[in-house]
Amino acid sequence: MRQFSFLNLKAIGGQIAALVIASILVLHTIFTAIFLTHRPDQQHPSPGHMHGEFVTSAQLIAATRAPDRPRLLGDLARAFPELGIGMLPQEAVPDANQPLDLSLRAMRPHLGAGYRLFSLPVDQGQVRAGIVLPDGSAVAANIGSEFGGGAFWASPFMTSLIFAVVCVTLLGLWAARALAKPLSTFARAAESFSLDGAAPALPERGPEEVRALAKALNRMRQRITSLIDDRTKMLAAISHDLRTPITRMRLRSEFIEDETNRSRMLADLDQMLLMLESVLSFLRNDHRMESFTLADIASTLQLVTDQFADMGHAVSYAGPAHVMAVVRPDDLRRGVTNLVENAVRFGADVTVALTLAAERMTIDVIDDGPGISDARKAAMLEPFVRGDDARNMDEQEGFGLGLSIARAIALAHGGELSLHDRNPHGLVVRMAIPLRLHRGRRAA
Repeated sequence: MRQFSFLNLKAIGGQIAALVIASILVLHTIFTAIFLTHRPDQQHPSPGHMHGEFVTSAQLIAATRAPDRPRLLGDLARAFPELGIGMLPQEAVPDANQPLDLSLRAMRPHLGAGYRLFSLPVDQGQVRAGIVLPDGSAVAANIGSEFGGGAFWASPFMTSLIFAVVCVTLLGLWAARALAKPLSTFARAAESFSLDGAAPALPERGPEEVRALAKALNRMRQRITSLIDDRTKMLAAISHDLRTPITRMRLRSEFIEDETNRSRMLADLDQMLLMLESVLSFLRNDHRMESFTLADIASTLQLVTDQFADMGHAVSYAGPAHVMAVVRPDDLRRGVTNLVENAVRFGADVTVALTLAAERMTIDVIDDGPGISDARKAAMLEPFVRGDDARNMDEQEGFGLGLSIARAIALAHGGELSLHDRNPHGLVVRMAIPLRLHRGRRAA
């Protein structure tokens, strides 16, 4: 029955209801214990009440005949045992010029004419005061403890309040953690989700709603992974099946007598094979990233520049000689290679620069080519998008996947890829990656 669903302790609503009930029971138990410990009907009066009792007792004694005062003092001692009231010898009465304590000045207006109030030395932690009656006799009593500030903090009210605040705070923190922890787990799982299966599945525990959500997310991840695998397998099969007719066409092209037409036909067939391989490589890159490992980033970049320099391109490296960091070295080398390939295609002089910041390393591939217009920069990062007229490639080169693959590699490292203009002309492709430095030397 849905109207009683809040009684289900496996659901979030039931756990919140149980938390509220538990809080009420705990607080009620605490208040009951404090009430039984500090019985109001057995408590000694506060210092303010003791002042009033002393003033009233002194006025009663003053209105009583001397022979009847001993009996009255006995009755007052039984009625107010905390006062310790008694007659004071005349020799113990201080001089009238003695200054009055501040705590006793509030009693003076209630005594009336003919009475004189004075302070006495503290006796066993009790503050004592005396009153000279109109007939000249004196009476003394205790009017409170020596440390008056502790009464409020030690009162049942403050004790109950402190226990209530502590209990409610602890229960609230527990409830917040219990409800927020699954959401934090989902957020981390979404951030670490990858198609290579490296991220573990979401734990299916907690309230029913949380378990149902975890199951749904795990099934969604499985469907996404299966969809990408099916797409890759389908394109791999298409690529495999296309190789056979392309091979037959190459054989038949050899019998074309016109050498110009034969060369063009073979070039078109080679471009078709290269296109198939590039597409498959891009798709596999989505979910077949390698694991992180310690590598020398500077040496990796120098290796890439040396390879292009050996092929006759003007490519140089600028940056520290050694930088040890935790990366995916093969993927990083592949991404930088794609960027340098694009750069040497459009520029004559290319520089690969490595810079380090507090928590980030930046790899800039700088060329002196025609650059990319601002309107096309965002689109150029998408797959299968070629450059504009100023930076266009001919039909024999590229399929618009180099920047997309490099961007996917940067994102897999938790970084980003961006395009910037170079003055006076050229393009700067910047790969910014969070720096996971080795604990050894940072840079040489």
